[in-house]
Amino acid sequence: MSERTIIVTGASSGIGRATARRFLQAGWQVGLIGRRPDALAETAGDAKHALLLPCDVTDPDAVQSAFTSAREKWRHIDILFNNAGQGLKSVLIDEMSVDDWHRVTDVNITGAFLCARAAFAAMRGQTPQGGRIINNGSVSAHVPRPGSIAYTASKHAITGMTRSISLDGRPFNIACGQIDIGNALTEMSASQTNGVPQADGSTRVEPTIDVSHIADAVLNMATLPLSANIQFMTIMATNMPFIGRG
Repeated sequence: MSERTIIVTGASSGIGRATARRFLQAGWQVGLIGRRPDALAETAGDAKHALLLPCDVTDPDAVQSAFTSAREKWRHIDILFNNAGQGLKSVLIDEMSVDDWHRVTDVNITGAFLCARAAFAAMRGQTPQGGRIINNGSVSAHVPRPGSIAYTASKHAITGMTRSISLDGRPFNIACGQIDIGNALTEMSASQTNGVPQADGSTRVEPTIDVSHIADAVLNMATLPLSANIQFMTIMATNMPFIGRG
């Protein structure tokens, strides 16, 4: 396993940090992408097989430079966990600023596109050809929460991206799947422990799951042979109001 490689975006905290550490524990070479070098170093700890790639995923040149560095170091990129994401407090569409719309969609859509684009090019051009892209969607890719138009729209876009990459990757042995996550407890979602807006207008506390379960699920997706693919996986707190939401 020491020769297997993965790039994790959004590795500075939350799901990205937990997943990067899980792969490091499993003996993978792990490239850590995030905007904060100090936070990436904290994620890596003393792991010798961690590669820090400080990068803003919305910057095309920075993304390309990060992937080029990884490929020069490893010669082969096996997996991209396309995880970096941006949330926003609950707000109605007519109360959302255009700047806030772009703040979410620039990271969640354009950033995901840029990283998938760089990974696809590397996987297509390497020998042996191929690899796997795992996109981080959300249960919001299926149903929205109240006041979540930017985030929900971005996660529906990720589903379209996943399907398109899956189709385009077939001739090049590039698989693409998506993990849709519900109520994993991270720094980003910690405020939800005080209550989450519901479709009936109420605010209620919902069950959560430990982020380690997400990391284990991504590792499971990543270790499949390229002849097999988990196209879509939903992992969530069992009793959260997802089934029947809305």
